[in-house]
Amino acid sequence: MSTPAHRTSARQSAAVLTPVRQRQDGFRAGSPPRDPVGHALLRLQSGAGNRATAAAVQRARNADKGKAPGNGDASAGAKKNYRERIAALLDRFKKNLEPIDTFVKGAQTPVNAGFTQQAAATANEGLKHSAAASGTSAASGNLLTEATGTLVSGMDAYKNLKAAKTHQTGAEHHTARKKARTKGTDAVIGAAGSGSYSAAIANEVTKVRKAADAAMASEASGIASASVGAVKGIRAAFRVGGAARKYKQVKELGDPHLVQVALLARLNESREQAEWAAAEAYVALDAYWDHEGEERLELVAEAIDAAWEAMGEVRDAAESIQHAERRRDREAERLSRAQEYAKKKQLTKIGKETVGGAVGESTKAAAGVVTAVAAGTAGLASNPVGWGLAGAGAGLVLGVTLYKALRAATKRYEEKRHPERWAPEGETPEKAASRGDSLKHALTFWKKVSKGERQAMAREIYALAAGPGIAGSGDTTLEMRESARALLIALKAGPTDHKLDPEAWARTLDDPAKTAGWISEIAEQLASG
Repeated sequence: MSTPAHRTSARQSAAVLTPVRQRQDGFRAGSPPRDPVGHALLRLQSGAGNRATAAAVQRARNADKGKAPGNGDASAGAKKNYRERIAALLDRFKKNLEPIDTFVKGAQTPVNAGFTQQAAATANEGLKHSAAASGTSAASGNLLTEATGTLVSGMDAYKNLKAAKTHQTGAEHHTARKKARTKGTDAVIGAAGSGSYSAAIANEVTKVRKAADAAMASEASGIASASVGAVKGIRAAFRVGGAARKYKQVKELGDPHLVQVALLARLNESREQAEWAAAEAYVALDAYWDHEGEERLELVAEAIDAAWEAMGEVRDAAESIQHAERRRDREAERLSRAQEYAKKKQLTKIGKETVGGAVGESTKAAAGVVTAVAAGTAGLASNPVGWGLAGAGAGLVLGVTLYKALRAATKRYEEKRHPERWAPEGETPEKAASRGDSLKHALTFWKKVSKGERQAMAREIYALAAGPGIAGSGDTTLEMRESARALLIALKAGPTDHKLDPEAWARTLDDPAKTAGWISEIAEQLASG
């Protein structure tokens, strides 16, 4: 089943490589360009991009071969159905293409636009031809990545939609439904992006062939680019709004230490009432000692029992206070740390979506508008405003992408180098890997972090919010449990989100069979807006 997928990938990469080689042969056969330095740089750009794409295809093929049943993993291969194997292969292929796509969007495309502008300003037909060829190569690479991502998102959306229907309510339902909605939107936007890159390829091809309809192709490409950029910018704005609302709700929960102060005040009040009851019992005992009559001994015995019981209540109240004081700082600190982490994640999301999405994509959309408007004259090629907007938007998106990649690599490094840092409580952590092995793991950009800070915080929140039936949560105070559950509601993991009434929702928190689903749900909500 894996061989046809490999042949398809090879044909796709060949389709990208062949036109560029033909154009480069045409350059060698024709007149020399008037800007040999720019021509050489553009040819180097397109050639490097094609080689990187071919390498990504080969890595995906090798990875699939390593997972074949014939390599000793027959049982695992037999269990995976056809759709899951295809989805895994496409996902791996897409992640191998993403670094190339990042380079193309952040470097090759703006440089191409710069050389195009220079060629138009100096009437250098050779440089213009070379820039168009490099632009065709860049847009082809973008199209391959976008189309693959669209397929992966569509298959993920379908998979999570089925999971949401299987789990009608609860944490598993909410997690799957949210992923289905997100991936479905990704697939729609990816399809639109694929159309935009197809228009960009057509635009560059008309420049290469010096077609008469170049202005029309440039206008269509600009409109498509502007539309996709605007949609992505609007989506990022909605995400910023959602993250801001979640941040506000978490912030309004207040300091968990104040919850413990109220608890201690209540316990002190109980202790004072017990002490008053003990004092009254001793006063009654003194009165009965002075009592005359046959019932004197009976009354004294009852008074002694009452005084002994009252002193027991005083002792129990004092022990409760001592126990609560020992747990106070520990539990309050855990919940406070979880709240601060949740707020930090939302602030980080706001920053990334604002810079890379709302601003970056909107700037690229503005560049597309300039391209469409100027298509009737010299187009983006002779318009430095459009070139500047395109470069600025690409720079913002590239900066956010590099930041996210660096953060993910750092987390993967810590996952191997310091496994004890975020290991579950009571579980023996894995042996720490060497620095070299940790660096190798950090560079495996296609792998997700499975044992990081977010997963540890999800376990902390669940342990505080879970019912007494969950191991390790039986000693949690009622006040602290309610505060942790209020945090779940603020994170959009409450009864309404899970389509449950409050009582049924609380029962799921006390069900050991739903522990894994709850931890996955909390980790997902910590990262989302």
